[in-house]
Amino acid sequence: MIPQLSDAELEIMKIVWGNQSEVTLFPYIMDGLAARGRPCQKNTLIVLLSRLMNKGFLSAKKIGRRNEYATLISEMEYQTAQTKSFLDKLYEGNAKGLVSTLIMGDLLADEEYEELKKLLEKGNENR
Repeated sequence: MIPQLSDAELEIMKIVWGNQSEVTLFPYIMDGLAARGRPCQKNTLIVLLSRLMNKGFLSAKKIGRRNEYATLISEMEYQTAQTKSFLDKLYEGNAKGLVSTLIMGDLLADEEYEELKKLLEKGNENR
């Protein structure tokens, strides 16, 4: 079971997941948060990174005086777990209910609707 992230933890993970490098350094995260309009105090970020390590999302390797952070849970794994949890809570596991709400609630742009339609058709071909 993958634990849920707080909003602040998720912001950090989005930065780490978006990094093309295998490891992410503290200054990269600080700069990323500032660029997203969410600047953070150094001590606060240290606490949040520690929580992410305790939850099993990150590992840290000490190199001299700095830590190199690496992801242990991919963005796709987290999205899949959260989507399943959302489906179970709100739609009793019924994906059709979610898709129906997206369509009937006019929550999809036309191009998103067409892309979703193509994905569903492609999925049926692969069965």
